[in-house]
Amino acid sequence: MKAIVIDQPGGPEQLKLKDVPTPQTKPGWSLIKIKGFGINRSEIFTRLGYSPVKFPRILGIEGVGIVSKSADSIRLPEGQIVISLMHGMGRAFDGSYAEYALLPNDSIYPVETQLSWPELAALPETFYTAYGSLLNMKIKTAKTLLIRGGTSGVGVAAMRLAKAMVPGIRVAGTTRDPEKFARMQTAGYDDTLLDHQRRLQTENHFDAILELVGPDTLMDSLTHLNVNGITCFTGELSGMDDARWTVADFDPFGIPAGAYLTHFSSDTANASDLNDLIKLVETHHIDIKPTKIFDLVHTSDAQAALDQADSFGKVVVVNSDY
Repeated sequence: MKAIVIDQPGGPEQLKLKDVPTPQTKPGWSLIKIKGFGINRSEIFTRLGYSPVKFPRILGIEGVGIVSKSADSIRLPEGQIVISLMHGMGRAFDGSYAEYALLPNDSIYPVETQLSWPELAALPETFYTAYGSLLNMKIKTAKTLLIRGGTSGVGVAAMRLAKAMVPGIRVAGTTRDPEKFARMQTAGYDDTLLDHQRRLQTENHFDAILELVGPDTLMDSLTHLNVNGITCFTGELSGMDDARWTVADFDPFGIPAGAYLTHFSSDTANASDLNDLIKLVETHHIDIKPTKIFDLVHTSDAQAALDQADSFGKVVVVNSDY
């Protein structure tokens, strides 16, 4: 089979197309024919050598496809459409940057959908992360939502899902680049706010805040939270020069009295929630089309596209004609 293999950390040129043996099934692991996968910043971090991953490795923390050879014919019959994400995928073992992936059965989720492969490829890590974060924020009780990191794939996904889940909710998104304001409004944001030197340039407060930038902006985000509001810490978009997962000198009293701080990780994925998400997308005709689509041969270009300063929305790779 063809796969994108990285032998050593470095730039996008380290992602090399190679012919490698197709994995064989083993107890508890099934072979998935990969139809598509999203590109994620964590994979860029891994490519650069910032993750504890042993090389050579086939990256890819998420993927969609069909069961090719099953080690669980009852739950995962051959031909079943499936989603897989996280649980060591593309890190502890080879991931989705390939024509086939051998994956543990307990991280393969059967789904029913009419979505196209590019649409489904955009869903797992991005839309599921957005969906889970919104649920953790109890979004149905909110009238206003701030998305810190509004131009990211997860940010745009959360905005669109929130508007479907809570008719009438007002959603604001942040960016460091005011030239993106018009594009954000076209995408569906009600308000666009400037994020300057890790400080939000507004005095407004919100019922819910989705923090996607990282620890460096979390405490500032909390100062914009209404009483009884919830902030969900989900992402780290600040870039490798600033990337860290802890808040320096964290002060619990920085959480406004009567407000709440939670977090979300897609390691909690399950088939029920994924199918609920797909039903929500299909019922409300939510636009989940990726902003850029590449084929497997050009996976390095896909990573480079996501890493550009003007990146907006979700980038995917699709293995099939669509």
